[in-house]
Amino acid sequence: MTEDDGAGMTDAANVSFIGRAFDRTRLISLADWLAVAVAVTLPWSTTATEIFIVLWLLALLPTLDVALLRRELSSAPGGLPVLLWALAALGMLWAHVSFAERLAGLGGFHRLLIVPLLLAQFRRSDRGDRVLHGFLASCAAMLAVSWIAKILSMSGVNWLTVPNKPAGIVVKDYIAQSAEFFICAFALLALAIERVQARQVGVALASAALAVLFLANVYFIATGRTALVVVPVLLVIFGFRFYGWKGIAGAIVVAVLLFAVAWPLSPFLRQRVHDSIADLQKYQADNSATFTGMRVEFLKNAARFVAEAPVIGHGTGAMPELFRRASEGRSGAAGVVSVNPHNQFLAVAIQLGLVGGAILIAMWSAHLALFRGTGLVAWLGVVMVVQNVVSSMFNSHLFDFFHGWLYVFGVGVLGGMVLRERARSEQVGSS
Repeated sequence: MTEDDGAGMTDAANVSFIGRAFDRTRLISLADWLAVAVAVTLPWSTTATEIFIVLWLLALLPTLDVALLRRELSSAPGGLPVLLWALAALGMLWAHVSFAERLAGLGGFHRLLIVPLLLAQFRRSDRGDRVLHGFLASCAAMLAVSWIAKILSMSGVNWLTVPNKPAGIVVKDYIAQSAEFFICAFALLALAIERVQARQVGVALASAALAVLFLANVYFIATGRTALVVVPVLLVIFGFRFYGWKGIAGAIVVAVLLFAVAWPLSPFLRQRVHDSIADLQKYQADNSATFTGMRVEFLKNAARFVAEAPVIGHGTGAMPELFRRASEGRSGAAGVVSVNPHNQFLAVAIQLGLVGGAILIAMWSAHLALFRGTGLVAWLGVVMVVQNVVSSMFNSHLFDFFHGWLYVFGVGVLGGMVLRERARSEQVGSS
């Protein structure tokens, strides 16, 4: 064999290896499994989630063509998040802050670009259920660790207690833990009803029991003020979706009973409610920088900022500087510096005006309408959107790492699954 023949065989082998590495079918499968990895790591680790998101994008993007992307971008669920990002990018032009601050402000909108990619991926993929199972299994593992840590702490053993965190909160914070736990709880409650209807009593009882453990953890360990509002709202929607108007009455009764049982048994819940009331009273009395008092001041300032530039806002990235100026020379709650109003609508409207706020509401509405059908997946989509909308009244969750990615991946994966099932039903109906 000549030297040229050997070189030719080597080049052919390299081309073959590269071809296998970038084989579209392999990349599609890899992207699906990397999405599962994102769902599994999201409750536990910011760094691991970031790594898997980057790897997921690298695997997914070569598999998408213009037609796939155009279809999602031309729809309201996929196009409105991109439109909001585009307005934020344009909003950098009229922000009176440094370019670095403008870029930092735009960073909060970047993950919205992922929604149409996920819709396209899971419209064509049948592995969406594995993403859901991975997230549920990961949250169940955290649930077990949380209860073990709490029980050990009550026994005087603190080796699972993390400094500066309540017993039972081992990673992130109680807001994140309560959010993922009540999402899992309402998914399991719906699953329990489906299994009862299918006469699978064992699975139904196991699902209901696990749902109770998730909800109990929210009220006894990870009680956030937001969760105290979100859970009753979801209970009412749950009752109406599965049992109509009678279900609403039943849901209200269940919510009252749940609170009545949790109140005497959960010192953490009582402390949360007591602190909120005491904070507000102290703030009203002497402008003290209490938790509730600061939130009130942030909202007051935010409303004033929006009124100053109601149409297109102060520009992307202008929010921190506006709050810094508002606190100068002031004391108490009014003197505390914030970077956002802890309200998603106002956080967008300050920067992009009521035009941006209207697009945000339209996006939420389009995502909610995407899940208007029946079935477990559609219900999970409703839970995902409703919990984000309600919690965004008290936080800027779309700009937070955990809550933002939870919403984006939740709506993207579930929305893709719904679109896939809808297309399949249409094909069956037309045949």
